[in-house]
Amino acid sequence: QVQLVESGGGLVQAGGSLRISCAASGRTFSRITMGWFRQAPGKEREFVATIRWSGGRTYYADSVKGRFTVSRDNAKNTVYLQMNSLKPEDTAVYYCNAGDFSGWTNPMAYWGKGTLVTVSS
Repeated sequence: QVQLVESGGGLVQAGGSLRISCAASGRTFSRITMGWFRQAPGKEREFVATIRWSGGRTYYADSVKGRFTVSRDNAKNTVYLQMNSLKPEDTAVYYCNAGDFSGWTNPMAYWGKGTLVTVSS
């Protein structure tokens, strides 16, 4: 079992930056793949970014590539999503996701409850 708790969401103006975090507990953090998904109002949940435990390799959705950076601190059991050049269309609830790797964009077994990011125009 893995428990995930997101934090750091909030309101930011377009063009601004925000960093959200996800603290994990339970299973050995350093050996699980971590990711972020988001769900905008009235839309389906969509993939944002993934970071592997082995080598820290990352993968991003085209919509955030070059603006968002996913990273992890295994010593703190925490994964981060640094979001720069934010756009109103980035407004969503961001969910932390974790588990065994099954493909770069595939959701894994464990989910956090989400943190709301609102980007004003």
